[in-house]
This record gives sequence, C-alpha cells and structure tokens, in this order.
Amino acid sequence: MALALGTENKRQVILVVVLFVIVLGVGGVELYKTFAGPSAPTSPPAQAQHRNSSNGAGNAAAGNEAQKLSNADIDPALHFDKLAQSEDVAYSGSGRNIFSADSAPVPIPQPIASARPNGNTTAQNTPPPPPQPPAIDLKYFGYSQDDQNKTLKAFFVHGDDIFMARTGDIVDHRYKVGAIHPLNVEVTDLAYNNTQTLTLSAF
Repeated sequence: MALALGTENKRQVILVVVLFVIVLGVGGVELYKTFAGPSAPTSPPAQAQHRNSSNGAGNAAAGNEAQKLSNADIDPALHFDKLAQSEDVAYSGSGRNIFSADSAPVPIPQPIASARPNGNTTAQNTPPPPPQPPAIDLKYFGYSQDDQNKTLKAFFVHGDDIFMARTGDIVDHRYKVGAIHPLNVEVTDLAYNNTQTLTLSAF
C-alpha cells in the first residue's frame, strides 16, 4: 500500500529530492567557503598597493633612483695564484725599511737658530711715547745791551711781526724768554711747558 502511495505521489517525491539536492549543494558551498577562506583579494590590499605606488612615485620625484647592479660577473672563488703573485712583490723603496728593527732612523735636520733671540721673552705692552712738542716758531736774530744795567734785550721775528723782549717777558702770549746770551737765548713754550734754545740767525 505504501508503494502504491509512493507511485501516486511521484511528483512530490521528485520535488523533495530536488530540494534536498539544492540544500545539500548550498550547504557544501558555504562549508567550503568557511574552511577554505576567501580566494579573491579584497579591496584594502588594492588600496594599500595604490598607496605604496603613490609613495614610490613621490620618492622618485624627490631623488634619483639608485642604480641596480648585477652580481652575474662577481666571482666568489679564491685564486691562490694571484695571491702568490702579490706575496712575491719585494720592497724596493729608496728610504728606510720601516718593517726592519735594525735599520737606523732617518736624521731629522735641526733648526739653525730660533726665530726669537730669547724664547722666554714675551711682548711687553709698553705705552706709546708722548708726542714731541712742536718747534718754537720764533727766530732770534739779534740783541742789544742797556748801557746802565748792562742787561741784554733779544729781538725775535714771528711771521711779519718783530718783538723785543727782556728776560721774563712773554712773546705773542705764548713764549716766555729765559736767559739771553749773545749767540743764543732760552725760550719756553707755555702751551707744552717745553724749553728750547734758539741760536742767533740772520734776519
């Protein structure tokens, strides 16, 4: 009787089997995705790659790219014949053999004399000498003698002016006359407190 019912509901049985197969297929696909993981890359790595490429472009704009060298021509083998040739090179210098302990050192010439007469002397900070006073702008060209007291009077010329003075007189508000002699006379410059001897000269 059950067999008869199954044959009568043949369409329903086929529909149930089809639904079961669909559910089984969908479940298998979901389980595969869960355990196998995503196979296609997601968008963040693509964004990261775009960011790295933009940074690389910025670095390239900032400076030149370094040259990449190839190591195809590099020979890592050790050549003993070339090492032997370098060991056979003999030292042929014209000076002292620096590798020998028996060789005498090269004499170093000594200085003949010191540039300074005394190496211990130091420069002394002496003040500059005071300026020299100017020469007295007077010319002593003659004298006269008083008959009564026998004193001498001196005659001076200053530019176009002529002065007659005794001992102690002041000429041109600046020069004080000292001792008067026939051949010379002492005159003091009051501005510099400087005393000079003027000799007799022609007018």
